[in-house]
Order: sequence, then C-alpha cells, then structure tokens
Amino acid sequence: MPRFLFACDSFKGTLSSARTAELLAEAAERHFPGCGWAAVPMADGGEGTVDAVVAATGGEKVTARVDGPLGDPVQAAYGMLPDGGAVIEMAAASGLPLVAGREDVLAASTLGTGQLVAHALDRRARGVALAIGGSATNDGGSGFLVALGARLLDARGEEVVPCAADLGRVAAVDLSGLDRRLASAGLTVMCDVDNPLLGEQGATRVFGPQKGATPEVVERVEEGMAVYARALSKACGRDVASVPGAGAAGGLGAACLAVGATLRPGIDTVLDLVGFEGLLNGTDLVVTGEGRLDAQTAHGKVVSGVTAASRRAGVPCVAVAGSVDEGYRPGDIPGLAAAVSCVTRLEPLERVLAHAEENFAAAADRLFSLLAIDLA
Repeated sequence: MPRFLFACDSFKGTLSSARTAELLAEAAERHFPGCGWAAVPMADGGEGTVDAVVAATGGEKVTARVDGPLGDPVQAAYGMLPDGGAVIEMAAASGLPLVAGREDVLAASTLGTGQLVAHALDRRARGVALAIGGSATNDGGSGFLVALGARLLDARGEEVVPCAADLGRVAAVDLSGLDRRLASAGLTVMCDVDNPLLGEQGATRVFGPQKGATPEVVERVEEGMAVYARALSKACGRDVASVPGAGAAGGLGAACLAVGATLRPGIDTVLDLVGFEGLLNGTDLVVTGEGRLDAQTAHGKVVSGVTAASRRAGVPCVAVAGSVDEGYRPGDIPGLAAAVSCVTRLEPLERVLAHAEENFAAAADRLFSLLAIDLA
C-alpha cells in the first residue's frame, strides 16, 4: 500500500492546514483502503507561520505584552519549539492590521518586534526564526534595534526616537549595548523580497504607499532613511543598505543584517523547522496545496517549496489548489506532477468561499480516483 504525506498551506479564510489533511486522508482511504499517511502543517513565512510550525513540532505558544506599531500595548504570541528554538512573526507585534484605520508611517515603530525577540531570549531560545511580512512600519528596523539594546544618537549625542519621522536626525548607531544573547542564539530572517533599503525599488518608495504614506511623506522618509543607512552601515562595518532583502518590512531587513542575521526564503526556513526532509523517508507521494496557483507560486510559496524539497528526495509531488490561474502551465513549477483545482466552474466568489470545504473534498476525491487508476 502506498504512503502519502500531506503538506498544504492553509486556504486563507476558509480551510486550515489541519482540515485539508483530514479531507485528503478521507479521500485517500476511500481509494486506497489501508494506505499509510502523515500530515504536516505548512506556511511560507507569512501569516500562520507560528501556528504551522508549533503544530508540526509539538511546540508551545507564548504570549508577551509588547509595544504595538504606534506604542499602544498589544498581546503578541510566538512559538517556542521542543529543540529550544523560537519562531516569531513580526506582524504579531508590528503588523499592519494592528493599526487599521490609524496608519502612520512616520510614527510607526518595530520596537515591539524587538521586544518579542528579547522575550524569547529571556526564555533561553536557542535560535530565533523571524518572519517579517505584513509590517505597518518603515523605521528601518530602528525600533527593533533599540529594543535589543542599541542606541540611536543625534549629532549632539542625544538619543533619537526610533521612528521614520526622526531617521534624518540619526548621526550614529551605537551597537555596543546590543543584547549579546542574540549573537549566540543566532537570528534567521524569513524574507521573500529582494528590495534594497533605498532607491526606486527600496523599502520606502515601493512599500510606503501601501502603509498610508503620501508622496510627500515618501520623499521625507526616503531622505531620512539615507541618513540612517549611512550611520547603520558604519556601525556594523558593512553596506547593509544595498543587500537584497534589506528593504523588507520597511527596512527591518537592513537592521537584522546589521546584527548578523541570515536572510532566507520563508518556505525554506519552515521546511527546516518542521523537519520536512525526514518526513519524506518512506513516502511514495506528497500532496501539497494552497489557495491559488499562479505566476507567484513559483517564487517562494508553499507549493513550490514543498515540490522542490520532494524532488530533491526523489518523491513525486502533486497539488490541490483553490484555483488554478489560466496562465499556469504544467512545468511552471519543476517537479510538480499534477495540479487539481477546487473550482471547476465560474461562480461568484462568495459562493466559492462558502463551499470551500465541499469543493476541496471533491477535488481530493478526483485526485485519488485518478491515482487509483494510475496505480492499479
């Protein structure tokens, strides 16, 4: 009897990763009675990463009271894993949904994200994996640095508030007080953009407007960010501003690079955290999935990452997707043997979402019925 491994992302707003596994198992057992299967929740370093990794590893969620993007207190959760590592989503402390309707790029700070990392270090975290998507901030990671012991100083040696509005006043970044536990623990940043810190493709000009910045604010912050970037690069002894990914999360990528972090694709980090390679042992087929297969799927999404890992191990992989874009073609994701869409006819989006579980179950049944024919 074949053995299957189910490794799907959540279908945002409709199906959890755990529920997709249950539906796939039911379909597999109908067509392959007595088959073996295992399931592992997946995420790509975005929303849901902590939940997926904690569930996959048997870790625990920890809650800390930290400063939100605009200084108001928030209760933010992160994961502590059985091996002593920590997994954190910056969005829990500094995310855009926390300031919905109150967006203020000039005032928003990553202070709370740094506080979450410090909290994990207080719990003796051996390794911190930080997902940096969904930020409300454009402070160059200055708040993150201050929370971990760094100081921003103006030309008179006085401390500068860590926010975008005051970046132009930063004459020096003092890293001498940086929490030494960070270096010994190690920081891995889940980052799926390659934007530099400055310029037309930089943090401010590309992502600032998405966070409510007007054209005038964009130019003001860009000027200040250039001043801050010089001070930050001098402090750490390298030009962090031009490194691909430095512009991620409003420049948090640059701050993380300045303290020695490694930037990696989110899905690759998640695969390592959940021990995906070991789960492939004895597996005959991997079934992965996410809400939509399109041109972006091949760039750091769950389906592409799972497929690549399966391919390296010589295990075939297929996908179930909420929908498959008409521009998607077999071969767009090397190693993906087949893709089955949950949506088979044109319907209003509201109806599709309302029947998401029913549609997924039907797609899973189609998939395993075809596999039964092939393996008969």
